[in-house]
Amino acid sequence: MVGEGASPGEPEEALVAVEAVFREERGLLLASLVRRFGDLDLAEEVTSEAIEAALRHWPAEGVPARPGAWLLTTARRKAVDRLRRDQVYAARLAVLQADAERAETERAEAVAAPAGHGELPDERLQLFFTCTHPALAAEDRTALTLRCLAGLTTPEVARAFLVPTATMAQRIVRAKKKIREARIPFRVPGPDELPERLPGVLQVVYSVFTEGYAASSGRSLQRLDLAEEALRLARILHRLLPGGREAAGLLALLLLVHARRAARTGPEGEPVLLEDQDRGLWDRAMIEEGRALVVRALTGGPAGPYGVQAAIAALHDEAADVESTDWAQIVALYDVLLTLTPSPVVAVNRAVAVAMRDGPGAGLALLDALGGEPRLRTYGPYAVARGDLLTRLGRDGEAAEAYREALDLAGTEPERAVLLRKLGEGPGGLAGG
Repeated sequence: MVGEGASPGEPEEALVAVEAVFREERGLLLASLVRRFGDLDLAEEVTSEAIEAALRHWPAEGVPARPGAWLLTTARRKAVDRLRRDQVYAARLAVLQADAERAETERAEAVAAPAGHGELPDERLQLFFTCTHPALAAEDRTALTLRCLAGLTTPEVARAFLVPTATMAQRIVRAKKKIREARIPFRVPGPDELPERLPGVLQVVYSVFTEGYAASSGRSLQRLDLAEEALRLARILHRLLPGGREAAGLLALLLLVHARRAARTGPEGEPVLLEDQDRGLWDRAMIEEGRALVVRALTGGPAGPYGVQAAIAALHDEAADVESTDWAQIVALYDVLLTLTPSPVVAVNRAVAVAMRDGPGAGLALLDALGGEPRLRTYGPYAVARGDLLTRLGRDGEAAEAYREALDLAGTEPERAVLLRKLGEGPGGLAGG
């Protein structure tokens, strides 16, 4: 099974190699296995077994030249072995595959794809659409897709939804059970079904990007592999649906935010706030591409939430500095966004924009009014925002309390380091007693 590749190395090197390959290939691996066998649980199980096999073989035999192909071949063999041993499992799987084949045949006969539409060009994206089946609850299907196909951990998915990890684990189990019991086939939806499925897929791609832009745990603030994978998928969606204004809006938003990636962290990986970023490091070509897409997303009808968020990002990227940013327009756009997608996170962002327009006191009043919102109790940026505004108002003792709350919620080492520095400054900090 091992092809010609790297020479054998230390176990630690093999572990790093497996982790890197798994991070890059997991989505494709699962998508290929689900498409072949039609069962998500089986695909997950044999994927884990293939990883375990890699950890046994690669330290002694070296990392293969095509590690992704090695993992896929190993996982397929284990799946076949499993089906041979478990006749009940094989029989149930045969029913699922028959359903999928029949549905695919019916779709092919009933729907003639328009010119240029064709098959979805990426297996992961195909399964993103598949897992947004309307038979699943909206939050369940998004959670399932993020966990199983986008490669996020259950705690990372829980963070995206602002719910406890145990709650999210139950949702994912429930979604898998629904797929099994309702015999939902894993197949590519027809062109007539795409508009209904699109919002769920856009949400999944956006959530993957969010985790890449602001990682929920680990040593790094950003996970550029996730952010760039989301950007790649957003480009595919835009090509697939060139007239889709929200697909254009999502791609614009991702481009305009990702354009700042080089300036978002300092030499030690610490987060750099927008007002302190070196705007000369921003990717101007990416910004111009995003700005053009914003115009497309906002033209031809009422704006959608991704188009509005992209317009906000464009105003930040167009400004020479924080002082010259059009904060009044940003607040107005947040007002629109709150009507489209009311959420405490949007309300927090609007409060920060109001603070920039009207002063820290005005922003703090809005943040304090949100204090009873249960979902913000686990949302670290809310506590950070309160701490920053309290600091600007000279209320150092209260600011220190807010930063301590944020420290308890911080998932990455760079975030913790910055908060510890804040708590060490001024009479209200830990260093000041």
